[in-house]
Amino acid sequence: MHLPPIVTPADWQTVRDELMAEEKEATRALDALAAKRRRLPMVRIDKEYVFEGPDGPATLADLFEGRSQLVVYHFMFNPETDVGCPHCSFWADNFNGVVAHLNHRDVTFVAISRAPVAKLQAFEKRMGWSFKWMSSGGTDFNYDFCVSFTPEQIRNGAVFYNYQKVDMDMADREGTSVFYKDAGGAVFHTYSAYARGIDLLNTAYNYLDLVPKGRDEDDLEFTQSWVRHHDQYDK
Repeated sequence: MHLPPIVTPADWQTVRDELMAEEKEATRALDALAAKRRRLPMVRIDKEYVFEGPDGPATLADLFEGRSQLVVYHFMFNPETDVGCPHCSFWADNFNGVVAHLNHRDVTFVAISRAPVAKLQAFEKRMGWSFKWMSSGGTDFNYDFCVSFTPEQIRNGAVFYNYQKVDMDMADREGTSVFYKDAGGAVFHTYSAYARGIDLLNTAYNYLDLVPKGRDEDDLEFTQSWVRHHDQYDK
């Protein structure tokens, strides 16, 4: 990579001031985009999903835990594997610390995967996580929210992911979905994002975007080929 030039403090401040103006413009644009996101219409969820967790079964409405807003992270962990996706694990390493803060803003957070509860718990213990994690293995939830795909769909090339038809060679993909529950108990789907749309949820990437080398992924075999479960990096 080519490192930036070396300049005097005064010259650095001049360039920094120019960038600051652009950063403020981008921040205002992101604020406007977030407001537009919040104004998206809602879709009522009438289908009943029953998830399995360490404390037993729970419906989608139950997952709100008395709050009116729910954020779901669609964690790639299918029933045939014994560990969760390392890339979703990269995201999940950011979850523990934010849950209490979200709760105090009327938001409940939960990760949902197709793997059975016993596998989720074993991997959660290994990773040192404590966020709520439920199994959707007995439901159509993952398929209805376009993060899991049947073998037939994959063979036919008819997979709908990230709001478009794409070729897919994986049974599960990543994403996040948001739900709202009104005073009468009705549940609504308000937002979903996938692929690069969930970058904002990864604090490590936000830090890497600050440093001179950035994410430093351009010359890799594929994006995030460097990512490992956090207990598998070389010491």
